[in-house]
Amino acid sequence: MITVIGTGTGTPLSADSLRSLSEATLVVGGRRHLKEAAAKAGLPERISRVVLGPLAPALDVIARHHADEGAGGVVVLASGDPGLFGIVRALAGRFGSGALDVRPAAPSVAVAFARVGLPWDDAVVVSAHGRDLRTAVNVCRAYPKVAVLTGPGAGPAELGAALADTGLRRTLVVASALGDPDGERVEHVSPADAAVRAWPEPLSVVLCLDDAREHALVPRTVAGRGPGPARWALGEEEFAHRDSMITKFEVRALALARLGPRAGDLVWDVGAGSGSVAVECARFGAAAVAVEKSSDGVGRVRANALAHGVDVQTVHGSAPAALDELPDPDAVFVGGGGRELPAIVTACARRARRTVVVSVAALDRVGAVREALSSAGFATGGVLLHSSRLAPLPGEVTRLAGTNPVFLLWGDRPSADSRPPQGATQ
Repeated sequence: MITVIGTGTGTPLSADSLRSLSEATLVVGGRRHLKEAAAKAGLPERISRVVLGPLAPALDVIARHHADEGAGGVVVLASGDPGLFGIVRALAGRFGSGALDVRPAAPSVAVAFARVGLPWDDAVVVSAHGRDLRTAVNVCRAYPKVAVLTGPGAGPAELGAALADTGLRRTLVVASALGDPDGERVEHVSPADAAVRAWPEPLSVVLCLDDAREHALVPRTVAGRGPGPARWALGEEEFAHRDSMITKFEVRALALARLGPRAGDLVWDVGAGSGSVAVECARFGAAAVAVEKSSDGVGRVRANALAHGVDVQTVHGSAPAALDELPDPDAVFVGGGGRELPAIVTACARRARRTVVVSVAALDRVGAVREALSSAGFATGGVLLHSSRLAPLPGEVTRLAGTNPVFLLWGDRPSADSRPPQGATQ
């Protein structure tokens, strides 16, 4: 068996774990974990040690040792619960779960939430260790209670810098050296303050909280982000809007299908108007930015986001100039633009990682939009939507009431290249 022992969050090593360490002939772990194990278990000099860095070479050493029936036991040391974004996944994939004896300690996420007196069954947990930080940032934008497992170059300073200018209410709780009686620190800071500080190692976890929504009073059945919205393509009456200037629900339904908003994504709603598309994307768990040129429109977007219990970052300005300082989106919906529409679509297509969807009422602009998408290397498509809704007539009868026809055009970046061109803003 390969024994995997969680450590480092204040959970004492059991007698069985101490015995496994003393009887092992190979111990693998981070430098700090090996030092702690030597102090607690008194590892004999005969025991081979592998300091974890790149994972593949360590797995190769374990494989050679594991294949030698006379080589003795292998112990792998890991932080907290090694089954939560930890080494258990790699070990089970290489050697099979039947070869593992996993002994977890308290997960750092659980300990961090315990330190601040909060439940965490309604928290979203995301790892930035060895992964693209943008996913963690977008999850923090979208959800009121997030735990981020940190890594080199993806700690509280980088997270704070990405969140500081969003206008969203967030507090970062930085938990360092959890379980260490001498070094443990739990600090509450603003994203802006976190961005300018140098943070000590070892960092355990960063909690990102909306203080106004951190307490979910309703008992949960499903842990984490939950099952998603019960309905989408909500009726226009469910949003504040001006003079019917809102993306109709039939159009919005197809737009959402093409955008594919999901947790970890960032979606722009350009020419947002009421912000109905941005709000619906946020309800699916995506981070959403609504760009609107009118001040009263910005107010409506904020009111609609508040009414539907989601966070939407609002940008008051005219595209394409207003897009320059925004982080690159995964998907973009363009619902306005007038004569500037081709330039706006071009700017969005240059930055979008996956998809651009454009709603067009004027036939004259369809060709220019398609050309802008095609020139950016997108595979294009589109439909003309003209629906007729059931409407009452006197005498308890029903008629069909036609809505204005709308072109919905889209461009998808080829799947082999889901990133924006080199040099685009990250």
